[in-house]
Amino acid sequence: MTGFLIALLSGALMSVQGVFNTQVTKTTGMWVSNGWVQLSAFAVCAAAWLIMGRDSITAIGRVEPKYMLLGGVIGAGITWTVIKSMAALGPAKAALLIVIAQLIVAYVIELFGLFGMDKSPLEWRKVGGLALALIGIAIFQWEK
Repeated sequence: MTGFLIALLSGALMSVQGVFNTQVTKTTGMWVSNGWVQLSAFAVCAAAWLIMGRDSITAIGRVEPKYMLLGGVIGAGITWTVIKSMAALGPAKAALLIVIAQLIVAYVIELFGLFGMDKSPLEWRKVGGLALALIGIAIFQWEK
């Protein structure tokens, strides 16, 4: 149940962050806004590291495979794409498309066991759920 609630909180925070970042971008520009997001996130992580625990920073060098260290680069891309999509589509449509893309990609990662994740068998009910989500997007986009 805790994981479920944390996932809901994560989705809510992503939507609010997307709106905040889009508004900041209107004043500062894309890369200043994106840089601020990454810099402020770093500051929070550094403070949390100082307060909560002192995991070894050098352990980052032992991460294998090395491409797993690209999370920050991907994070900058995520911030850019969220800002651009929210500015173009509005928060609700953008979030809906972002979530369905997350679902599809996450399920493909599970199915094929990509990036070190455990491989899981194809489940038609999950495929049906994704299809239902796609139908939901069509309904959401439908205009009179």
